[in-house]
Amino acid sequence: MLNEVYESVQKEMAAKLLASRNSIPHSAEMGSASEDDWANWFNEYLPKRYQAKRAFIVDSSDSISNQIDIVVHDAQYSHLIFKHNNTVYVPAESVYAIFEVKQELTKVNLEYAGAKAESVRRLSRTSAPIPHAGGTYPPKEPHFIPAGILTVTSEWKEPLGETFQKNLSSLQGDQSIQLGCVIQSGAFTVKDTGIEISNTETSLVSFFFDMLIRLQSLGTVTAIDIQAYANALNNKEGISNGQT
Repeated sequence: MLNEVYESVQKEMAAKLLASRNSIPHSAEMGSASEDDWANWFNEYLPKRYQAKRAFIVDSSDSISNQIDIVVHDAQYSHLIFKHNNTVYVPAESVYAIFEVKQELTKVNLEYAGAKAESVRRLSRTSAPIPHAGGTYPPKEPHFIPAGILTVTSEWKEPLGETFQKNLSSLQGDQSIQLGCVIQSGAFTVKDTGIEISNTETSLVSFFFDMLIRLQSLGTVTAIDIQAYANALNNKEGISNGQT
């Protein structure tokens, strides 16, 4: 029974993504449609404590990331999410994971996803103490933000084979990629024991479970130090008013 449900979800999502790919002639519009399809899928199936959207990520030092195709962020305690002219800004502290959406898995796109990940991971993240009935929990150490890439196809003859894995392993540190999905070829996840690859028939479901496992292991994001953001605003106002 459960396998039939998984297979149905797999076929439905694959059909949506392929429909966008086949019916939209312009690459920019096709890319936006695919990002929307993926974000809608995330929001439909992820627990409601998470939310997924296209966004820029900002920090209290007034630094900003590249635009991220899908930001999985906290949906309960993210007090500082702003929208301006249809552009969304998410505080770095609220981010659980990030994903780049492309039509095809290539060396260039993999490196591009790594650069996007680096632009997020280099942002500073505050962490405030958390008051509770018995006292105060100390500030939590910010987690390492998992990054991934989502595509329909792969450029390589062996889609997730040796060449892909070599290119994936070359991305280290802040540019590293932890997981991803190639709809027509399989999913991958990077573990301490190596790179695990799913089969084609379960690419979406395998990716979804890999993502849930990682999100579950992160617990809750850090509490935002709102005063740090307020201080950044006050400092900017002081400079604009000619104050020192």
